[in-house]
Amino acid sequence: MARFTDRVAIVTGGGSGLGRATAKLFAAEGAKVGVVDLMRETAEEAAAEIVAAGGTAKAYAADVSDPKSVESTVAAIAADLGRPEILVNSAGIGGFSRTEEESPERWASIIAVNLTGTFHLCRFTLPYLLDGGGTIVNIASNAGIMGQPYSAAYCASKGGVVNLTRALAVEYVDQGVRVNCVAPGGMRTPLTKGFRLPEDADFDVLRPVMSRLGVSEPEEVAECIAYVASDTARYMIGSIISIDGGLVTYGGGFPKPTSSKSAEAAG
Repeated sequence: MARFTDRVAIVTGGGSGLGRATAKLFAAEGAKVGVVDLMRETAEEAAAEIVAAGGTAKAYAADVSDPKSVESTVAAIAADLGRPEILVNSAGIGGFSRTEEESPERWASIIAVNLTGTFHLCRFTLPYLLDGGGTIVNIASNAGIMGQPYSAAYCASKGGVVNLTRALAVEYVDQGVRVNCVAPGGMRTPLTKGFRLPEDADFDVLRPVMSRLGVSEPEEVAECIAYVASDTARYMIGSIISIDGGLVTYGGGFPKPTSSKSAEAAG
């Protein structure tokens, strides 16, 4: 079933991890995908992979924290591929730090990419979506729904994405634009593989935010995103969909691992 035939989809963070898996899935189901990433090389690699598989995609380098970069990129996608009908905000950064040691610069950077970057893409894509309808899927995290230690900036940014989603959903529900949010838990991506706990951190405080099922694969979460973006989910408005191995439901409790420094399983 091709759910997105000839629809133009913008996927940020599309060069790797969840963004790349989402871009590939959308293209496989007929979408013309604008693969947006800070790193042009990874965006081009993802687009080339899609084209080699018979899909349609074009790579774009953009800094989502820069409104001028976003505005020009969205305009370029519209000129190259056609009117955007789908936006997936998957670009994100993060990391662990004790709050009393967190630098204001890194705090600002995480907020700028994860929250303000999501706003920028919504702001400059909405005029196209309003001209005929469309859908936005923002990517938050279970860290935006429940507390997670050593993650104040990340939790704040993703919590902001959750309520930004709700605000946009009620604002545009009568104008043909659906806005929803997917909130993954731990996921096996290049981003999370780079996360390391602070020195001498108490790993036990992270156990409640680690699923007994371990981590998900990006392709599993991409399938959820595709459903939310599809016409099948027309009745889904302002929803925050947890796909986190049950963390929100049962509060985690993953067994203590052998390595106290690996935090991949946290959201």
